[in-house]
Amino acid sequence: MRQLALLVSLSLVSGCSTKVRKFSDDQGAGSGGSGSGGGSETSSHTGGSETSGSVTSGSGGGACVDPATQCPPPQSACTEAVCVDGACAEQPRPARTPCGEDGGAECDGSGACVACDDRMDCGMCAEPGCPHTCGSAPVTDMPTSCADRGPGAGDSCGDGADESCCGSTMVPCGTYLRSYDGESSTDDAFPAAVSDFRLDRYEITVGRFRAFVNAGQGVQASPPAIGVGRHPHVDGSGWIAGWSRQLMPDTAALRSALKCNGDNLWTWTDEPGANEALPINCITWFEAFAFCAWDGGRLPSEAEWNYAAAGGDEHRKFPWGADIDASRAAFNCTGDGSAAGSCALSDILPVGSRPSGDGRWGHADLAGNLWEWVMDWWSDELSTPCIDCVERADGERDAPRVTRGGSFRAPAADVRAANRDSSGPTDRVNNIGARCARDF
Repeated sequence: MRQLALLVSLSLVSGCSTKVRKFSDDQGAGSGGSGSGGGSETSSHTGGSETSGSVTSGSGGGACVDPATQCPPPQSACTEAVCVDGACAEQPRPARTPCGEDGGAECDGSGACVACDDRMDCGMCAEPGCPHTCGSAPVTDMPTSCADRGPGAGDSCGDGADESCCGSTMVPCGTYLRSYDGESSTDDAFPAAVSDFRLDRYEITVGRFRAFVNAGQGVQASPPAIGVGRHPHVDGSGWIAGWSRQLMPDTAALRSALKCNGDNLWTWTDEPGANEALPINCITWFEAFAFCAWDGGRLPSEAEWNYAAAGGDEHRKFPWGADIDASRAAFNCTGDGSAAGSCALSDILPVGSRPSGDGRWGHADLAGNLWEWVMDWWSDELSTPCIDCVERADGERDAPRVTRGGSFRAPAADVRAANRDSSGPTDRVNNIGARCARDF
C-alpha cells in the first residue's frame, strides 16, 4: 500500500506514472531503499572547512504505464517485470544470478531458478543474502560528457596525463561488512550485498562538467527528466520533480555559483584552462545527481561506494591497503608537497595523480582529493538488511546526504574507506565533488 500511495502521489506531481522494476521475493530483498547510516568517525562540511569528529516519461514516445496495475508480477523466480517503450515486458535476470531462499540456486538462461546439485561452481552468497545480478559482461561506452574529447574529457588524465578521463570500471558483485575495516572501524553488524555495477575510474573533472554546463544542463531552465538517474534495484530513486527548484535558475547563475566560498579554492574556470583535469568542486548534491543522469549514469549508492573503496570483502582500511602516506592520496593539505595544514588550490590534484593509491578495481582518488556525494540520505544508524540498498527519507528534500572518501583538507583518519560524513544537499563547498556509477 505504501508503494502504491507513493506511485499515486508521484503521478499527481508529474502527470505520468512511474516505471519501475519489481523483483521477485526469492532474492530476500524488496526493491525499496533501505540502507546506510551511522558508522565510524564523522565530520561536517561547513563553509568549506574540514572538522573531524519515480517517475519517468515513456521512452521512445511510448505511453506511461502504472506498474501497480499494468505490470504483472514476475512469472518465475529469475524474471523481472520491466517497462519497455511504454509497455510492460518481462526479461530474465542474467544467467548464474544466485536465487533461492538461501542463495544456493542459480538462474539459468531461460529465467528458471535451478538447484545447484552440489556443483562446486554454483553461485553462493554469504549473509545477508544474494545480490540481484552477478556475472555481468564488461561494457564500454562513451559518457555524454566525453563526446567532444576536450581537455579533462579525453585522453588527458592519470599520472602521465595520457589516459582516458572517461573510463568506467566494473565492480563485481559480492558481500561485505559496511563501514568495517577490522582496525579503526570494528563494528561488523552491518553486512551488505552489492550487485555488479560500473564505477567511473575518476572523479568528475572540470572538463567533463564544462560539457554539462555548456549544454545548458543542471539548471531550472533545463532540469533532468523525471525518474532519470535511478538505481536499477531501488524503486523511486530517480529524479523527482520538486528537486528541480533546488537548481540554479540558469547557466549564468550556475557558472557564478561554482566559484564558492570566496577563498579561491574552487576548481571551475569560466573558460577552459589549466584546471580541466582537476575534479570539479563546489557542486551541490542536486547538481551531482543531475550531471550523472545526463552523463548516462547515476550517483553510486553508499553501499556501492564503500564496497569499491574497501576492496569488497577485503575490508581494506584504505583503498590500496593498510598504510597511508602522501604518495598515495591528497590529504591534510599536502597534495602539493607543502607542509600539512597550509591549504591552497594546488593541494587539489588532477584526477589519477596518485596511481599507487588506486583501489582493488583500479579506481583513483577514492581517498582524499574531494569528498564524493553518493545517492543516500544520511542516517545515524545503518539499517539492515542491505541488498542493493539506498537509504532514502522520502519527502525530506533538505535532509543531509552522505559523502565519502575525505578530501585534500582531511586528516588521514577521515580518508579511511570506512569513514562516513554528511552535508546538506544544497551545500556548495570546495571539498566536495562526485563520481558517477553506471549500470549494465
